[in-house]
Amino acid sequence: MREYTMTTSTWMLIFFVLLFIISVWKIYAFLPNKPLADDDTTKESQEELLKVILKVIKENKGELSHSELFEKVKSDENFDGKRFWRFNQNRLNQLINYYHLENSHTSCIKDIYHDLKA
Repeated sequence: MREYTMTTSTWMLIFFVLLFIISVWKIYAFLPNKPLADDDTTKESQEELLKVILKVIKENKGELSHSELFEKVKSDENFDGKRFWRFNQNRLNQLINYYHLENSHTSCIKDIYHDLKA
């Protein structure tokens, strides 16, 4: 009968596998598993924000500049300032451009108003 002794390479392999498993678990533990409450980058959040923008455009009959639209959206009662705390002029422009891409017959805020009225 042969007696089995563990060599140095066997011990190194065991410790490597154990430390690898612990490392993977630690990385997994710190990854976000659920969406954050103030995450405004989801599709649902963008659609909700776009609804508020379209509502403000409709209420003002399309007679707005981009900066006026931005201020009125921020002061609207349906605008959630805590959820959309990152909302800025650039984000507004991106959402308006997204609307123009989805509705290629529009090219300005006045066109969006006529589109909503129809």
